[in-house]
Amino acid sequence: MKNLVILGGGYGGLRIVVSLIEQNLPEDVHITVIDRNPYHSIKTEFYTIAAGTSADKDVRMEFPEHEKVSYIYAEIKEIDNEQQQINFHDRSEPVPFDYLVIGLGCEDDYHGIEGASKFTESVQSFGAARRAGMAIGNLKAYGKATIVGAGLSGIEVASEIRESRPDLNIRLLDRGASVLKAFDTKIQNYVENWFLKRDVEVVHHANVEYVEKDGVCNNGICYVNDVTVWTAGVKPNHIASALPFEKDRQEKLVVNEFFQIPESPNIYVVGDCASSEHSPSGQLAGEQGERVAAVITAVLNGNQPDKPKEIKLKGTLGSLGSSEGFGEMMTRSVTGYLPRLAKSGVLWLNKRH
Repeated sequence: MKNLVILGGGYGGLRIVVSLIEQNLPEDVHITVIDRNPYHSIKTEFYTIAAGTSADKDVRMEFPEHEKVSYIYAEIKEIDNEQQQINFHDRSEPVPFDYLVIGLGCEDDYHGIEGASKFTESVQSFGAARRAGMAIGNLKAYGKATIVGAGLSGIEVASEIRESRPDLNIRLLDRGASVLKAFDTKIQNYVENWFLKRDVEVVHHANVEYVEKDGVCNNGICYVNDVTVWTAGVKPNHIASALPFEKDRQEKLVVNEFFQIPESPNIYVVGDCASSEHSPSGQLAGEQGERVAAVITAVLNGNQPDKPKEIKLKGTLGSLGSSEGFGEMMTRSVTGYLPRLAKSGVLWLNKRH
């Protein structure tokens, strides 16, 4: 029996599972999915958990059931490439693999800033988002919340908290001269004005020096603070980064055109752990997963896989509360109700699929 092990049931991993069970796989192939949670987490919506505007069940989905697929819910300790097995923290028996897919996602990058990992909340995992939601939800009236980082995650977290808790004092620390540096000026100005109208303080040219339990020190000024949420960058999961394979400048694993590790072609990488010309996103991971599934299907059936088609992303959408948003759709920058409606529609379609 050949065992295909998929690490992570996120956007890439889930797409691979769904695609593979629709194929005519050989009888001697079994798929094992390993994840810490017994459900697929809709990570792009974790900001709603942190703000308390969604229930847990709204941002998770059941994994598909199939006779060729089994699931293990445990904390992975390491990938032992020499022994071709997965070792765990909370499970004594390792899981061997003949083929492996690494789709473990990312984790916060604290850039070596003192106190950041200890005294900030995160939205990079379901458990972390829950803890952030408890911390923010338990704030007394007029409490102070600071979000460090004004990229897509930071913007969505800050705006959702504002809509959820209009009584709070919210500060957004932005390293650049304008929020959302990856977007064009139209969107940047729209978002800046949204925050200005809703009394969210945006501090530009931020340089966080250290974080304490009760505050954030930025450019020599220490802001007294009740809760700090960290959205100032991510890096590949440490389990993937620990592998002795070539990596790019962002510590992502370098893969070939078939998403394989060149030195170990039985190992595939998708999502935030794979080096790519595109910025990390759930959409990218899903598209990569679709292509990896086609490659694996060919390999398992003893065929030479076709070169995967070029990935063309459809755009990026972000929310500003429940009724406004922004994004790039079909190479056009859009703001207002339309992108927010489109984002809700994409979420609905993903759940239905």
